[in-house]
Amino acid sequence: MNKKPLYNNQITAKEVRLVNETGEQLGLIPRDEALALAKEKGLDLIQVTEKVDPPVCKIGDYGKFMYSQQKKERKMGGDKKHAGELKMIRLTYNISDNDIETRVAVAEKFLLKGGKIKIDLILRGRQNAVALSDFGKQKINKLIDSLGKKLEIKIEKPLSKEPRGLSMIISKK
Repeated sequence: MNKKPLYNNQITAKEVRLVNETGEQLGLIPRDEALALAKEKGLDLIQVTEKVDPPVCKIGDYGKFMYSQQKKERKMGGDKKHAGELKMIRLTYNISDNDIETRVAVAEKFLLKGGKIKIDLILRGRQNAVALSDFGKQKINKLIDSLGKKLEIKIEKPLSKEPRGLSMIISKK
C-alpha cells in the first residue's frame, strides 16, 4: 500500500459502508454519523477501500491499522529482494580444500537471503580434457556436499559442460 488510507475528516464521501472494530458490518451510514460513532469510542474512522461506491470504512486505531498494514507488506515481501539475484562462485581446477570451505561460507550467506548461486569451475587447456573433467566434477561435488551439510539445497540446473568448464545453478529449498 503505497498511498496512506484516508481517515476521519479526510474522508470526503457523504455515505460510507461501515465496519466496526470487531469486523461486524453496520451497513450504509452517513459519514458524519460514522465519525461520531468512532469519536464516541475514542477511535478513528479509516477508509479501507475507495474502489467501491460508497467506500468501505472501518472503526479502529489509525496507528495500529498502519502498523498492521506495514507488517503485512513486510511479510509479503519476505526475501524477494534477493529472490531473482544470481551470484556466481568461480572455482579453479587447482582450488584447495580451505578455499572451497571459504566459498561454502559465502554461498551459505547468500542462499539464506533467498538468492541463487551459479557455480562455475573454470578449466583451461588440457584441464578441459574429458579424462580430467571427472576431477573437476569431484571439486564441485565437494562444494555441494559441504553446503548440503549446512542447509538443504535444490539443484536448479544440473552440472553441465560448457566451453570454458563446468557449471551448475543451486538454490535453497
